[in-house]
Amino acid sequence: MSRSFDLVLRNGTLVTPSGRAQTDVGVIGGRIAAIGDLSSAKAASTFDAKGLHVLPGVIDTQCHFREPGLTHKEDLGSGSASAALGGVTGFFEMPNTNPSTDSAERLAWKVARAKETSWVDFAFYVGATMENADSLGTLEQGEGVVGIKMFCGSSTGSLLVDKPADQLRVFRSGKRRVACHSEDEARLKERKPLFEGKSVHSHPDWRDEECAVMSTASILALARQANRKLHVLHVTTAGELPLLEANKDLASFETTPQHLTLAAPECYDRLGTLAQMNPPIREARHREALWEAVRSGMLDVLATDHAPHTLEEKAKPWPQSPSGMPGVQTLVPVMLTHVNAGRLSLERFVDLTSAGPARVFTMRRKGRLAVGFDADFTLVDLAAKQTITNAWSKSRCGWTPFDGFEATGWPMATVVRGQFVMRDGALVGAPAGQPMSFDP
Repeated sequence: MSRSFDLVLRNGTLVTPSGRAQTDVGVIGGRIAAIGDLSSAKAASTFDAKGLHVLPGVIDTQCHFREPGLTHKEDLGSGSASAALGGVTGFFEMPNTNPSTDSAERLAWKVARAKETSWVDFAFYVGATMENADSLGTLEQGEGVVGIKMFCGSSTGSLLVDKPADQLRVFRSGKRRVACHSEDEARLKERKPLFEGKSVHSHPDWRDEECAVMSTASILALARQANRKLHVLHVTTAGELPLLEANKDLASFETTPQHLTLAAPECYDRLGTLAQMNPPIREARHREALWEAVRSGMLDVLATDHAPHTLEEKAKPWPQSPSGMPGVQTLVPVMLTHVNAGRLSLERFVDLTSAGPARVFTMRRKGRLAVGFDADFTLVDLAAKQTITNAWSKSRCGWTPFDGFEATGWPMATVVRGQFVMRDGALVGAPAGQPMSFDP
């Protein structure tokens, strides 16, 4: 007796752990139930994916969706809608909201809110503070919690743990990877007066390479002392890469599409403070070093650091202008353009945005096209040519640093646990995201 499926995607080119195959995938109960020739199978719903590549659902592991407290820039509903429209099936959200996400009660509020409003699946970081450092091992086990986020250098928001003794307390509390924003706070404070009255072009000079290298060397040593896994967020410098390479048994790291695509000074000439983020976009030699980390296999994860601010806020003179830019909706088309240009393979893109996040963060049932895994799919047309515009961006901030970017490769549909949430550029259905789960 033939099986009956809830959904069958037919004739697509699936990117599976064993390679590419033009075949079908069947879904039952939100999970992948079969991969192969399902031409005679019964299904409640079918989708002809001929001409499309079916990727494991893309996961953006670093997003700031600003809820609660800063919802004039973004909220969980608008940010997750932007994700769905960009082909992203899940996100990890950061804790520097107002108030900060640093307690069980505030985490529970976010999970409940996301269950009501998120278009895609989700997880949250708990923010490390000097006050909660000793209870992080309990907090990291909460529903929908991916792990701990520690700001070693100040950025947007009030979360900061900048003293090595306190950072060591964080590393010693719990067992999941600690994700770190790695900039040396003392150097930031020391150097800031040197750039008074200068332009945004000075942003990467103030928050210089040494600022990142000093911090990453320090937290690697502390993590080693505590025997704790570490994930270094948005790595931007050539100088950090040898340190990370020497500690691959302990540390993983990520970079962003922005740091692989833009470079100083051109981005500041063209975009002004819209190109301002922490750590900064730097000169081309750093970009080329990051591409070498992509090619060598050393880079573990690609994430956007989606961090929207309004145009009015960004119009303030530097350094009063806030750091951060949107990115979750542009992740797929920007990186597929790099795939089409030959800078990385489609399989490497999948590794950095699906398999890599699942591996690094020990995600359950996410990250690959295989029987028993969640039926999360990012369907893309590798040949489609589209222009990214501010009008296409659905982030509440209303702009993208990639306005005018000519993309080759475009997300055509987004499927979360067997349900379409985006088809042909439009949202489908209603928000039904659920918390992701992780190994202890």
